[in-house]
Order: sequence, then C-alpha cells, then structure tokens
Amino acid sequence: MSALSAPFETDEAPVTLERRDGPFGEVVLRRRGAHFEIIANGCFLMDTSDGRSERLLVDAALAALPGDRARPSVLIGGLGVGFSLARAAEEPRWGRIAVVEREAAVVDWHRSGPLDAVSGPALADPRTEIVPADLVAYVRDGAGAETFDALCLDIDNGPDWTVTEDNGGLYSPAGLAACRDRLTPGGVLAVWSAQPSAAFESALRNVGFSEVRTEEIPVVRGVPDVVHLARKRA
Repeated sequence: MSALSAPFETDEAPVTLERRDGPFGEVVLRRRGAHFEIIANGCFLMDTSDGRSERLLVDAALAALPGDRARPSVLIGGLGVGFSLARAAEEPRWGRIAVVEREAAVVDWHRSGPLDAVSGPALADPRTEIVPADLVAYVRDGAGAETFDALCLDIDNGPDWTVTEDNGGLYSPAGLAACRDRLTPGGVLAVWSAQPSAAFESALRNVGFSEVRTEEIPVVRGVPDVVHLARKRA
C-alpha cells in the first residue's frame, strides 16, 4: 500500500476521476492536488505521495537473495499505484517481473490513465508481465504452479488489516505454505504492512520459513510501515 496508512494531509478536496464496480467491490481513482489515490470499498489503500516503503519491499527482497543468483524472477502482488513495479524495472539484475492484479480498473489506470506517469516505462519493459488474477487464488493454484525467486506482496494494509475477507487466507498457515511452495529453494518472501506484527512473524516461522525479520520505514505520523521478510530453506 502507501508509505502512509491514511491520505496525506492537504487542504485540497479529492476529485473523483473514475468509480468502477467489479467482482470484488468498488474501486475509485481520485486526484488530490498533484497526487492520486486508490480507494477500495470505501477503504483508503494507497496514494502517489511517497512510495518509499513500496520501493523497499522490492529492494529488501533482492538484497536478501544470494548475490550470485543470476536474473532472479520476482512476483509482485498487486500493481497498486505502481511504485514496486517501477522499482523492480529500474534494477537490471531482475529477470522476469510478474505482477498479479485482480482489478481491471487498476490495470487500465496504468495502461491508459494518469498512473502511466508512474509505471509507463516499467510496463513497456520486456521483462514485465501483468497477470490478471486474484493473488490468493494464483498463489494457491495458478497455472503450472511456477516458482519465483522472490514474492513481494502488497495487497492489503497488512496481515492484520485486509482489504477483503477473502484476502485473510493469504496470511493463514495454508496461504503462507502456498507462498513458500511458490518460491525456489532459498527464495525470499517480502510482505508489506502498515504496522509490525509479531504474530505474523511467528506464523512465518511455524510454516518453515527461516531468517524471519522486519524492516521499518518511518512515516509522517503513527507507527512505522514495515516489510516482513522470510527465506525458504534451500
């Protein structure tokens, strides 16, 4: 989500650019001053005012991989405002960059809407692939059960604050085991959260992940954003 867990402070009122109903509820794109916001089912998700934590999500996953791993592949879930994808595409070391996004509206806002300013070059990168799917289902039973060197997940405000009830399955023991199985040996799972979660760290260890740790990103107010990191045993 965003480096802020609430809209950035400004005196300008938001302007709704598009409101669309989909299979998972309503998604809205708004402009507030020079920035854009995505709202899902009335819940603020993210905006373009910062992006440090979304970039760290990708950078931390790459840094945790063995340095001699050539052209590692990364699965990013979901597209959001595009900061994680843009960061991955800036790094020549990444090989395949797959982005799972279930909301067609969000993909449209990047391909032919104002979010192109964030993601345009990354979407044009030949390494990038947009996978139109629900992340929870894709991780559990996606086509071919292919594996990745890193999973960078950012579809909620954190394991303890999900956008939809169905997303909770991703952070369950079965969901985390599915994430583990989607990783190559020694691969890295990185999960964005609006706040630290000791319970989530324990859940990662309980399904067999090693080297579990949390990196913090200070925010303007409130508790830090964090990236939870864990490695699949080689």
